Amino acid sequence: MSNAAVLPHEKQWFGHPRGLATLFFTEMWERFSYYGMRALLILYMVGSTMQPGLGFGEKRAATIYGTYTFLVYFMGMPGGYIADRWLGHYRAVLIGGIIIALGHFCMAVPGLPFFFTGLGLIVLGTGLLKPNVSTIVGTLYSKDDARRDSGFSLFYMGINLGAFIAPLITGYLGQKINWHWGFAAAGVGMTLGLIQYVAGKKYLVPRSQAETPQTKVIESVEKPKVPFTRGDWARIAAIAILSFFALIFWAGFEQAGSSLNLFADQAVRLKILGFTYPSSWFQSVEPLFVIIFAPIFAWLWIALGKHEPTSPVKFTLGLILLSASFALVLPAAHAYQQVGHRVSPWWLVGLYFLQMTGELCLSPVGLSMVTKLSPPRVVGLMMGVWFMASALGNYVAGYVAGFLQSSSFSQVFQIAFISIAVSAVVLLVLLRPIRKLMGGVH
Repeated sequence: MSNAAVLPHEKQWFGHPRGLATLFFTEMWERFSYYGMRALLILYMVGSTMQPGLGFGEKRAATIYGTYTFLVYFMGMPGGYIADRWLGHYRAVLIGGIIIALGHFCMAVPGLPFFFTGLGLIVLGTGLLKPNVSTIVGTLYSKDDARRDSGFSLFYMGINLGAFIAPLITGYLGQKINWHWGFAAAGVGMTLGLIQYVAGKKYLVPRSQAETPQTKVIESVEKPKVPFTRGDWARIAAIAILSFFALIFWAGFEQAGSSLNLFADQAVRLKILGFTYPSSWFQSVEPLFVIIFAPIFAWLWIALGKHEPTSPVKFTLGLILLSASFALVLPAAHAYQQVGHRVSPWWLVGLYFLQMTGELCLSPVGLSMVTKLSPPRVVGLMMGVWFMASALGNYVAGYVAGFLQSSSFSQVFQIAFISIAVSAVVLLVLLRPIRKLMGGVH
């Protein structure tokens, strides 16, 4: 990959470097493959009302699901390190994508050995691809380029576009025709992403060698390291505290792929005008809401100006909204438990709307918070702490969903509602101390 600076006459895409289009669609197809397979994963292990699966119990299936999603996020740390030190970011994304596609195609073959091998390959491939494709986005812009934040917003839309489309296709193929067709479709999506990634390689040109992550690593080694100040340690502590609450958020939010996925399959009406739609289609609702409302939230924070809430306040709002989503669906879970009749799909639509508002209050805000509060030489490490919170949250999500083996949906949702609500109250009490730790950083 050339290190020449981007020229003024370089091809543009919606006012951004043409390389952003390549990375937008690479990430869109990678997320298509990930969320397409994720929408089927626990249903395939437990079995769907539309067709039998592997026949695993809820606890075993939820444990596998939680461990898998934990490792997907956890492996981003070694994946980023390998790219920085040996492979380079372009090759890391390419090799990672190839491994992911092989994993999905492996799962397209019946048999437990192929199933577990496929999961392992997807974990390894995502660890290489996921952190490094975002890094390449950053290299398309100079440090002071005003388009950088807007470019990442477009990139974020690609993630949610893939997450929206995937369950509609893989869910239909997997639940209505054959599970393995759904897994194969996820592999086809990743393959399409790789094809256009290679075709667009010439547009992935960093603004200058001085702006590449590799140079920053060299500079950080050459410069004498000044000890952290008391203020630095205080801001690091603020990141650690808020990351803990993010862990709790993701533990509830990621019920979408586990307990809420099973609830949709077993307890929600799935017929409309005589057509029975796959329960996995509900996995597309929240990403669709994000696509619609993310620009509105971005405008809202700017419009509030000096009245914009601080990051800890936004975190608190995220937890409150997530807790409210489980409170909303509790009556439906109780009704299903008592009467045994399937409930209206609007209960889940309402739940995912509230979860979307919570996500937009916490997820992008958390990424921004880490970059603002971290001492410059440990930004990467603190970002790793943030993603570790996501990884552990996914693991806890699987553990909680495993309660369905011996508990009802209403009991599991009640656990989520109460624990997240208590966490929101605790964070509310800690707002003032956290603001002091942040040292005036808004």
